[in-house]
Amino acid sequence: MGGTLATGLIGVAGKPVQESSPIAGDVVPFHGVHQSGITSPPRTPQQQGIFVSYDVTAENRSELNELFHVLTTRARFLTSGGPARPARDSSGSGLLGSTLVPDGLTVTVGLGSSLFDDRYGLAGRKPTELVPMTAFAHDDLNPAECHGDLLLQLCANHTDALVNALIDLHARTQGLMRQRWRIDGFRSPQRPSGTPRDLLGFHDDVANHFLTDVEGRIEKFVWTHAPSPEPAWTTGGTYQVVRIVRFDLDKWDKVPVEQQQRIIGRHKVTGIPLNGGTNENSPTVYDPQGKVMPFNCHVRLANPKTADSPFAAPNPYVPAKVPPVHIWRRSYQYMRAPDVNGRMDAGHAFCCFQRRLRTYVEMQQRLESEMLVPYISPTGGGYFFALPGVINRTDYYARALLT
Repeated sequence: MGGTLATGLIGVAGKPVQESSPIAGDVVPFHGVHQSGITSPPRTPQQQGIFVSYDVTAENRSELNELFHVLTTRARFLTSGGPARPARDSSGSGLLGSTLVPDGLTVTVGLGSSLFDDRYGLAGRKPTELVPMTAFAHDDLNPAECHGDLLLQLCANHTDALVNALIDLHARTQGLMRQRWRIDGFRSPQRPSGTPRDLLGFHDDVANHFLTDVEGRIEKFVWTHAPSPEPAWTTGGTYQVVRIVRFDLDKWDKVPVEQQQRIIGRHKVTGIPLNGGTNENSPTVYDPQGKVMPFNCHVRLANPKTADSPFAAPNPYVPAKVPPVHIWRRSYQYMRAPDVNGRMDAGHAFCCFQRRLRTYVEMQQRLESEMLVPYISPTGGGYFFALPGVINRTDYYARALLT
């Protein structure tokens, strides 16, 4: 996946000297059946991410079509790299010099339910389960930081590549869409090993390995495909959930580590499940009495495994026969300026993808009973449908939806 492009020069004693080309760097392929920013790269997602929600301001179907053509053209270029060419009436950001490096950039486009109103004649083509996000029991949602017609998720190895892409897309889509809300995130290095940690100090996105370690699971649990009640144009897409979850770190830091581990269901240093194992990917076995892993710990409620599982155990907090839960997570941590009361505003830009939106909704309903509730406060986000991929250079985002 990408790598360094080089040119051969003649050096000492006639031996070739390798020199990096101006567009050296990680290149995540843009074309494909699925948007590459969802599952590529699978093991080590880029360390920087931005989620931006927009209200589409295109006046008609023709302008909406133009918007998706522009997004496609620019995303294709920005993720591949090449000579910088500023938009009309713009000198360009210059952040990356005269040549844009790809830097592992991916651009993922999702649609909110509000785009399927009567403005563009798309009401009859809305994905079956796509609805506005409603508040769960313990949410404290800020309306200004929720929903949107269109969501861009930009991920890259470094912040300058992200900011340059965002400036570029903003300059070229003015008059067609307007920013509604934005959250910037980061992922930490693996310390000391395994998956990166969240701001609570625990390993994050551990469960993704259950989808990558067995062939066919991503196809089964993430992507929309036939047979399906969804419109035909959605094939190759997936439901995307973004939730801005604020952490009360001052309160959390006062909780003894032993109790933190019981709240989450894993050892803090190693990520190993409380029931034991050799690493964070060891099978999680739920003890029937809930003494080792409490019934309302985060891990146990997120994936009860009460049906079709050799590790099943009854749980008084969930209905019987809940199938194993498989979602593909693509989350980031965030830290913003303190609020008006001087309290730290930091937490989790939670993001996941799944074939059925209800998979996430039902999981979150169970988590209303988790022991972590006093330490977190969801404040924003939304539900979106991530479009199928752009197949080739003649294809574009949302083509099957609009034609």
